[in-house]
Amino acid sequence: MAKITAAMVKQLREMTDSPMMECKKALVEADGDIEKAVDVLRTMGIAKAVKRAGRETNEGTVAAYVSEDGKVGSLVELTCETDFVGTNPKFTGFAADLARVVAENDPADVDALKACAMGPGTVDSELTEMIHNIGENMRIARFSRRAVESGTFSSYIHLGGKLGVLCEFTFAKPETAENDEFKSVAHDIAMQVAAAGPVAARREDVPADVLEHEKEIYRAQAAESGKPEAIQERIAEGRLEKFYKENVLTEQEFIKDGSVTISELLKKVSKACDDDVKVVAFDRFVFGE
Repeated sequence: MAKITAAMVKQLREMTDSPMMECKKALVEADGDIEKAVDVLRTMGIAKAVKRAGRETNEGTVAAYVSEDGKVGSLVELTCETDFVGTNPKFTGFAADLARVVAENDPADVDALKACAMGPGTVDSELTEMIHNIGENMRIARFSRRAVESGTFSSYIHLGGKLGVLCEFTFAKPETAENDEFKSVAHDIAMQVAAAGPVAARREDVPADVLEHEKEIYRAQAAESGKPEAIQERIAEGRLEKFYKENVLTEQEFIKDGSVTISELLKKVSKACDDDVKVVAFDRFVFGE
């Protein structure tokens, strides 16, 4: 039996980027032969997974999940190396399973998600297994999770998983969630978010930095007009109103019927349901952003 030295373990680790203990085990199994130890690690799948971890992951999918009771929703972006794998049912199915794990466990970040139970092991072990089986690097890029007490969610996946939306609706009556007219409108509004790309659901939810940036531009534009300051302010305010109408979901014109806004559409469905239906938030994942 050859003596396994620290230098040999270090060399194998540098060659394969594999964990130190796994390198030592592989060297023992290979009786100190470095090249054979590399093959041992590759056979175990360890070297292959770690080696591939440096590859670019420019393809992938966005998956959505809404719990059976409609109270929890999530989005997940999972990346891979090629479009071929990105559209593979096994890969997209794994992404959908990940979205469910996010919804059920409410992890704080990607590392916490990797530690969550999944199948016979954890998300991390299942992801590593997928990397071994499919032969491409994969990465959990990001996720979001929302929960609602009185309301529900509507999700929409567009362009074969390149864009995903999760919309949060609130209302008072539990039966509203099962109302066909509400379901139709909720789906349409999720599609609206996908197509129109609003910055917020409501005016008061526009991020402060976005709002201030827009105001600065409009003030500068108004100043160039050379008109009195009071008129400049009105010009800037008018342009800001236009910004709200184009970029706030509830103030946007409905893409299927430009004669009504999303807010007016919600009033109609509220009347039909004898309830107060509101869209209060959304998540919109464009793959790769």
